[in-house]
Amino acid sequence: MEPDLKTAVPKVVLREAVTGQWKSVTLASALGAAHQAGEAAVPLLIGVVIDEAVRTGAGGRLAFWVGVLAAVFVALSLSFRFSLRNGEKASHQAAHEVRSKLAARVLATDGGVAEGRLSGELANIATSDAQRVGQVNLALPIAFSAVIGVLVGAVALLRVSVVLGLLVLVAAPVLLGLAHFLGKPLERRSDAEQDRAALASGVAADLVAGLRALKGIGAEATAAQRYRVTSRSSMEAAIRAARSRAWLDGSMLAMTGVFLAIVALVGGRLAAAGSITVGELVAAVGLAQFLLWPLSIFSWVNGLFAQGRASAARVAEVLSAPPAVPPGSSALPASVAGRVELADVVSGSLRGVSLTAAPGELLGVVARDPADAVSLLAVLAREVDPTGGSVTLDGLPLSTVEGAALRSAVLVAAHDADLFEGSVLDNVSAGGMNTGGVDEAMDAARVDDVARALPDGLDTVISARGRSLSGGQRQRVALARALAAAPPVLVVHDPTTAVDAVTEVSLAAGIKQVRTGLTTIVVATSPALLAAADRVVFLASGAVVSSGAHADLVADEDYRLVVLS
Repeated sequence: MEPDLKTAVPKVVLREAVTGQWKSVTLASALGAAHQAGEAAVPLLIGVVIDEAVRTGAGGRLAFWVGVLAAVFVALSLSFRFSLRNGEKASHQAAHEVRSKLAARVLATDGGVAEGRLSGELANIATSDAQRVGQVNLALPIAFSAVIGVLVGAVALLRVSVVLGLLVLVAAPVLLGLAHFLGKPLERRSDAEQDRAALASGVAADLVAGLRALKGIGAEATAAQRYRVTSRSSMEAAIRAARSRAWLDGSMLAMTGVFLAIVALVGGRLAAAGSITVGELVAAVGLAQFLLWPLSIFSWVNGLFAQGRASAARVAEVLSAPPAVPPGSSALPASVAGRVELADVVSGSLRGVSLTAAPGELLGVVARDPADAVSLLAVLAREVDPTGGSVTLDGLPLSTVEGAALRSAVLVAAHDADLFEGSVLDNVSAGGMNTGGVDEAMDAARVDDVARALPDGLDTVISARGRSLSGGQRQRVALARALAAAPPVLVVHDPTTAVDAVTEVSLAAGIKQVRTGLTTIVVATSPALLAAADRVVFLASGAVVSSGAHADLVADEDYRLVVLS
């Protein structure tokens, strides 16, 4: 299910992250509050032990209160353990939900997310930013328990001394306000830090993906310098964010220390004046020490909230990215004949292209300018809508067809299609057909030759993007995957550029055999593929200049220069 783009704003991202895990967050908060209440009770119980047991010398009462103290320690320990467990669970599950929404948006049929963003940048948002959004679910129970700890400590101090209790109740809101105010620079710098880190990740991913090409043109030094500049910018942003975090933590720790010193000083003067007993003084000092954690934790929690808000803004930016093309809503008929028609299409470098692929036809398309091929593939895949003319499938404009239905009916297999990490067989069967269809597709793409050259045959695990295979092996596995999908309309782009001439002829025959009765458009300049086509359309200068059988078109000098040179 694709995310609702209209609700993708930072506050909504954070709210949904919390409400989606409300049971775990609520349980963690309740257990955390119980832990803090138990922690606050410890110094009070010690004070009682001193006043009622140690001072009086009553062994029975001493044993009783020591037992009560032990029971409180067991309860607060268990509460802390399970509070943290539920908070971590809510954090990780919320992060997973955010990643799922991001993946759904990136893979949405209407596209638009990748515009102006590197793939590594999107990966960084789906990992680091999603994690920071999820950590809000860990921060909330801790913040709640810290507030409860301060309130319980203040009430306990009120019982010991009204002056000490009021001192805490007045100072706690002031410290909370200061934590929020001091956390603003951290929020801004965390946003900048994540932006720079995402850009550095994107540049690094692109450099790794294009390493061979960079070496081929001798551009390694230039690429390394580009990454060095980007990485240094990311490092400087991270240092600025770390300085803001250190300033926040240090300032809050100093103010909290001063406050607790004041509490201890006031308590000591009250004890010296006889206003409170020795046991109450011990309890007051113990409560003052206990309050150090809930008061100091406010800076840490506020830091998580600041980072979570900054990351939620980045997540929302991706989720609310405008689609590349408006979504369609029409359904396709149960049986798609596969008639594809372009009428006066103007898009990219295309200038009024009109062509038709009849149902069941194997149509070859030759583009003298590679830009024409790219533009044609873009409109057939509906990555863009033409600025003029129309593209129809069985008479229905592609722009009106619902995205998922269109993708199942028209498959555009790109020239540089990536393979997945997994076995060769898993990659081919990703097309989703039955075993017989997969076997037929592998035979047509001559994947058996690939399997014989691999250590474990079809069960050989290949690396991400198929980097462990040669170019020809990758092309054959990708072609088999496209054929195995068996869509009513299949568009393939230069599927045989990395194989030898003999294999190319074999692949052309395999494609023709497997796709019998189904519409196939082959955008290529391969003589073997074009010879197998029922008809060939020749594009030049963004328009159709001729159409006919390959054997007839080779008489045209321009055509011949493109396919036979």
